Amino acid sequence: MATEITVPVLGESVTEGSIGEWLKQPGDAVAADEPIVSLETDKVAVDVPSPVAGVMSEHRAAVGDTVEVGAVIAVIEAGEAAPKPAAKADTPAPAAAKEAPADTGASQTLSPAVRRAVLEHGVDPSTINGTGKGGRITKEDVLEAAKKKGDPAPAPAPAAATIPTPSTGGRGEERVKMTRMRQTIAKRLKGAQEEAALLTTFNDVDMSAVIEARTKYKDLFAKKHDIRLGFMGFFAKAACLALKDVPSVNAYIEGDEIVYHDYVDISVAVSAPNGLVVPVIRDCQDKGFARIEKDIADFGKRAKEGSLTMADMTGGTFTISNGGVFGSLMSTPIINPPQSAVLGLHRIEDRPVAVNGEVVIRPMMYIALSYDHRLIDGREAVTALKIIKEAIEDPTRMLIDL
Repeated sequence: MATEITVPVLGESVTEGSIGEWLKQPGDAVAADEPIVSLETDKVAVDVPSPVAGVMSEHRAAVGDTVEVGAVIAVIEAGEAAPKPAAKADTPAPAAAKEAPADTGASQTLSPAVRRAVLEHGVDPSTINGTGKGGRITKEDVLEAAKKKGDPAPAPAPAAATIPTPSTGGRGEERVKMTRMRQTIAKRLKGAQEEAALLTTFNDVDMSAVIEARTKYKDLFAKKHDIRLGFMGFFAKAACLALKDVPSVNAYIEGDEIVYHDYVDISVAVSAPNGLVVPVIRDCQDKGFARIEKDIADFGKRAKEGSLTMADMTGGTFTISNGGVFGSLMSTPIINPPQSAVLGLHRIEDRPVAVNGEVVIRPMMYIALSYDHRLIDGREAVTALKIIKEAIEDPTRMLIDL
């Protein structure tokens, strides 16, 4: 009996995806609920499980093909896979890690990013104890296993098309097809530049008070809430104050109407293996520091694993992007449509500043607010950024709603 595998519903308003990777090849045995293919959508990579046990009969779409929701992409036949021929005595057996990860018992918990790391580093996932949720193997687990076996650097990933470098030495080129996510990121950001009237305003923030608060309470905070107290919680709460006082920064344009929100859903820009993703902290205005920090930590972990879902990234009324973690001193962040503003954070560095007529050294950070000038006037943008600055420099304002 044959079972057709179709493209599942991938999320609200998502009508198609592309084949990112086949996890099962024709002839392979397939267990019920075992992932057989990774689909790339505009925002995430989604593993599609088999609804039945059997044998992969055929693929009806190739890697890179665009497939619509409901389209048949594979067929699974009832039965068992034929045994694979044993290796000849004079032929070395292939390394376990060079086989498709789906042939190992651990494959059922591997994300696309982890599978790529397994192949790049040549490790056997069946020998790795996963540290992720539910025993899931993470990319960090693979890297740790690679270090233990003395593999400091990954093998070069296969390319879609490569111009080989001459053996005598020369200049090679490599062409790799853009992932669907990267193509969508490019289109959305370019569309934001073409549609919105983008402008950026800057300010600088003395981080002394926040650093002092973290130093004083970090151990008690971690002990009570089981999470590290970071900077993002402070900026998220400061942003909530600003967006409450300047509602246009938390709004967006739809047609000839302005849509205002009485809640704050903050999109947090996170770097993932396939590109930048922006999971959303819902109802940030009602959450405390611990809940915000836990949400951010969970997003970062799942972004690395490749396990974020469409629901995690749907919506969002305002974005915070922290380029400081990569060492950025100053930038002009670009808005995340249909949002109208984004807050850019940067690295903290000691700089001389004038305080009460004296020059002192303080830990300073440049902050930037990019905004859509069609909706937000310069006065409003400057006011919002100034509120954020004042709340960070005097965190008591966040407690008494000033």
